[in-house]
Amino acid sequence: MTDLSINSKLDKSSLIGSCLQLPVIFEIEKLVSEFHSIPIAMWGSRGGRVGVHVNTEAVFLRGYAPAEGNLPIEDRPILDSLPYVRWLIYGLFNAMPQRCLFARLRADSEIRPHIDQGEYFENTVRIHFPVVTNSDAVMMADGFSFHMRAGEVWALNNNTIHGVFNRHPSEARTHLICDYLPSNELRQILLSGRHRLDSLDGIRGGGRCFEAGHAL
Repeated sequence: MTDLSINSKLDKSSLIGSCLQLPVIFEIEKLVSEFHSIPIAMWGSRGGRVGVHVNTEAVFLRGYAPAEGNLPIEDRPILDSLPYVRWLIYGLFNAMPQRCLFARLRADSEIRPHIDQGEYFENTVRIHFPVVTNSDAVMMADGFSFHMRAGEVWALNNNTIHGVFNRHPSEARTHLICDYLPSNELRQILLSGRHRLDSLDGIRGGGRCFEAGHAL
């Protein structure tokens, strides 16, 4: 397992803020195609995630959920059948990937507001690749809310209060989520990102925003 203690704690508030849309382009059609190739039998569980993730399903590509213990962060067998996903994980950023997973939030459900705590989360950068989503799926972070569209790439400050609504009555929302150790190249990409606040949901303290423990 990578020794995270050798890295200084990231100042994600300065580097990311709440969420950053990154100036990164990839082929969303290839990602969606490989996502749909995952055997149905691999879905149906939270992949070891607990707590606020009760409404989710997960397929881990690298590593394991923290609740499963101090297990190695290495490629899982499913990644061998997903060459484009492997390229995204290893080739899009010049940075070492840590835990990576497909995370699906069920229709008409939520991930309640929470903070990811611990040394691992303090020393990694969380990147979201929306794969299958809808206009009723909204990410909240630090009192702001964001709609992340399929084909975009976002950095999330998961050391601040964050959560997700998916208010669509029948469509799940799925993201590819990857954590990275910070590199100079990744830091430069983050510095080039933008705090895109959509007119629909970019109002601090109002609109679709919600407080920790009080999803509205």
